[in-house]
Amino acid sequence: MAIQSFDSDVERLRQENIRLRRAVEELSLLNEIATAINSSMTLDRILNLMLQKCQKAMQLEQGAVLLLDQPEAENPFKTKVRRGDTDSDILPYRLDTQLTGWMIRHQQPLLVNNLAADPRFRGIEGEDVPIKTLLAVPLLVKGRMIGVLTMFNKREDGGFTDEDQRLLTIIAMQSAQVIENARLLEEEKALLRMQEELRLAAHIQNNLLPEKAPPFPGYDIAGRSVPAKQVGGDYFDFMLLDGHRLAFCLGDITGKGMPAALLMSNLQATVRGQAVLSESAGDCVKRANLMLYHSTTAEKFATFFYGILDRERHTLSYSNAGHNYPLLFRRNGALQHLKTGGIVLGCLEEYDFEEETLPFHAGDLLVVFSDGIPDAENRNEQEFGEEHLAEVIRRHRQETAAGLLERILMSVNEFAAGCPQRDDMTLLVIRCPE
Repeated sequence: MAIQSFDSDVERLRQENIRLRRAVEELSLLNEIATAINSSMTLDRILNLMLQKCQKAMQLEQGAVLLLDQPEAENPFKTKVRRGDTDSDILPYRLDTQLTGWMIRHQQPLLVNNLAADPRFRGIEGEDVPIKTLLAVPLLVKGRMIGVLTMFNKREDGGFTDEDQRLLTIIAMQSAQVIENARLLEEEKALLRMQEELRLAAHIQNNLLPEKAPPFPGYDIAGRSVPAKQVGGDYFDFMLLDGHRLAFCLGDITGKGMPAALLMSNLQATVRGQAVLSESAGDCVKRANLMLYHSTTAEKFATFFYGILDRERHTLSYSNAGHNYPLLFRRNGALQHLKTGGIVLGCLEEYDFEEETLPFHAGDLLVVFSDGIPDAENRNEQEFGEEHLAEVIRRHRQETAAGLLERILMSVNEFAAGCPQRDDMTLLVIRCPE
């Protein structure tokens, strides 16, 4: 009896030593992770260190961290970091989707020591799956799952244990907030970089637009563009062709933001290059259309108005490529819409744009605008409209070109009454004072 009691005591001591040694190892691992990971590290380095420590301590073939991107997406997780010492470092698609789907639904630890026989992963039996055992725990921040910490193929016989699950859960709890902070910091840095790039792009774009019209005796001219975002797809320009002719244009690129701004600068460079080579307004628009067609995709196009003022002949020649019809107010109050031209730029490779030449005398007034002006909406989803625009012009037509331009923009803003600007707003005003 004494011998049996002694043996029993020895066994209890041995088990207690094992438990204490394991506790020390766990504490050492947690301390290593806590010491290694700090807030100044990048997200990838934090995840790499965490997986490296776990993989070494738990004797694993592979480990992965999958961060939750968009919960409503078909595949909401993206594998941010994966570590492995075998060639089997890619999860089969079916297993990947089943695992992430289960974790989203249950948000609790998952321990599997016979993957092929587990009913939760039916359908992968016939696939060449390199994963035999797995242990996955959610990364939770204030009850919200931000990702999954997963370990694959434990080398020791018997697979993962409840102790492994408990330890990995502690590691996940300890690391989740640090991971989330690092991710938020990366997103903030990316946002700041993007904002700085947009600021520089807006500065460059603003410098591309003319501050004022070149001197052109006998005419009062003003232009302005107000982008809906930091950068826009509208533009206007003036080009002196010779001593008595001034070309002007206004374009509106499909879309908004950086893509539209890049295409806008392309169109501006094209028109400037073709204006001096073209014999007429229609010819310039035709050349610009051809070059835009070959430098853009099918879904990108631009509406465009191009005109030439001749102060010796007192004429206005123009071609309208699918743009809003500019408003030409005659001295006697008559209103004419400038419609002659053709389709939008960039749709067809070859297209002959028509042009029209009209008299432009003292007292006449021309207003060219982009659709951001008439399409501006108020809180009742009512549009400003071209009739309202014409009324504002008639009411203030005796103003200078710059003054009338400001009156129009002010009227649009008053009408919108604080509603966000949906589209770029661009105006050209050309007066021939009496």
